[in-house]
Amino acid sequence: MNDSDMLALLRRIADTLEQMAPPARPSADPQSGDAFVWHAEGEWLEAIPVVSRVDLALLQGIDRARDILLDNTRRFADGLPANNALLWGARGMGKSSLVKAAHAAVAAALPKGAPALKLIEIHREDIESLPELMRLVRDRPERFILFCDDLSFDAGDASYKSLKAALEGGVEGRPDNVVFYATSNRRHLMPRDMMENERSTAINPSEAVEEKVSLSDRFGLWLGFHNASQEQYLDMVRSYASHHKLGIEDDELIRGALEWAMTRGARSGRVAWQFIQDLAGRLGKRIDS
Repeated sequence: MNDSDMLALLRRIADTLEQMAPPARPSADPQSGDAFVWHAEGEWLEAIPVVSRVDLALLQGIDRARDILLDNTRRFADGLPANNALLWGARGMGKSSLVKAAHAAVAAALPKGAPALKLIEIHREDIESLPELMRLVRDRPERFILFCDDLSFDAGDASYKSLKAALEGGVEGRPDNVVFYATSNRRHLMPRDMMENERSTAINPSEAVEEKVSLSDRFGLWLGFHNASQEQYLDMVRSYASHHKLGIEDDELIRGALEWAMTRGARSGRVAWQFIQDLAGRLGKRIDS
């Protein structure tokens, strides 16, 4: 086969592969909705017409974290200095629910003509593409909360360096119209055994651990979430039952809620909501999720 035949064959192969590839998906205009999901592959935004969220008033037992995050979000929406926020701690205590509820509450209260406040979720596995997402929205008139749920890093995962650079480092830095909120079960976003391993194997143990810990330092706000007390758990149950008008006597409600928590071995907002869903089903009533 001569060179011209080889070139023709390669062109045919390239044309075939191009036809097999899925067409590029157009990115949604940020004006087309209030919430979006970022897809790193193809670098496009998907508008979410109905966001899965609960009303801010239903989030019980996290008053301090709620007030701090709301204040930070309001200042950001008003164009004032605001911090990146890390919501860390116990599972099921409303970390991601608070982020979505705070966005909805602040966005709804913005005066007419003010820059819109948008929420963009970026998946954990796409965190290395955060700089590309920031470049996409940098020159937009809207203001953006970039949100990553259940953020953490394991041994051998170097993508945390991309996050560090995107949040504070680099020549460009974080755009003025962007703030980053993340939730995690880990305060320092990395498992303790990973940090201990760094300390035991590094030439300079303190510097190795400091590099890992410095990631969480990029978040100006650390909001801790702790396991609910029995009183807080029951307040959550009562709040949900009242909001959804289940019409059940308090003694019966509390007895069922305590039994449900005992079988789950935990008390949290998630457990309270799961109990309410089960209760509503047994009562033959529909509730909004």
